Amino acid sequence: MNRFLTRRRFLIGSTLGASALTLSGCDLFDQNDKVAGVIRSAETLTMKAQRLLQGRDALAREFSEADISPSFRVNGTSSPDSEEYAELLEGRFAKWRLTIDGLVERPLQISLDDLKKLPARTQVTRHDCVEGWSAIGKWTGVPLGTLLKTVGLRPNARFAVFHCADELEKTLDGSGRYYESIDLVDAFHPQTILAYQMNGKDLTVGHGAPLRLRVERHLGYKHAKYVMRIEIVDSFDSLWGGNGGFWEDRGYEWYAGI
Repeated sequence: MNRFLTRRRFLIGSTLGASALTLSGCDLFDQNDKVAGVIRSAETLTMKAQRLLQGRDALAREFSEADISPSFRVNGTSSPDSEEYAELLEGRFAKWRLTIDGLVERPLQISLDDLKKLPARTQVTRHDCVEGWSAIGKWTGVPLGTLLKTVGLRPNARFAVFHCADELEKTLDGSGRYYESIDLVDAFHPQTILAYQMNGKDLTVGHGAPLRLRVERHLGYKHAKYVMRIEIVDSFDSLWGGNGGFWEDRGYEWYAGI
């Protein structure tokens, strides 16, 4: 068996197993903070071990266009349910702006047209969902690292948080809105891109139009769709459940590396 595939399957299996343990233990978390602490420590160990084995800049496998899946299922939100998004969609995202702020020297707002003028990267990669399915797609977008270098990071910057247009749960405090985060190691990884095309065409609504994150060494729920804002932070303390993501606030692992 291909050595790369063997290791990748092992890493996927170990990550899925840890996620299941975390989810099955949600009630236990409420009863015993020590158990939660142990699982968080195990997650940190997993991250360090994977980066040691793979290397910080090791690339996820890339495929040929002949390997592209004939269908790529839409998962999570199929269309954000908000007037703001509906207006942007109706105008073909001409008024959409990506905001980058937080712990940066030069906050930025940039249009989709201007993003498309920047140097782009195209990659054919496999999307692995925590539910157990996979699909191969061709993605084109701007390397996230390019934009972060443009805005300039402050010395205490540690994480990039992706605020999205879709709201999976209706809540008064905004905690039901989708968001995700990655650390700066993954943010500057060459395959971490803000994709605006899939398989040579602009993203469909179901696949995250106008912009989605592709962080190819992570499970699918880390690949945030409908990205509206990137906030650079030093911790997750001010973010709803404080765990760095919509699903993480509900028991999933924050580091979903594969």
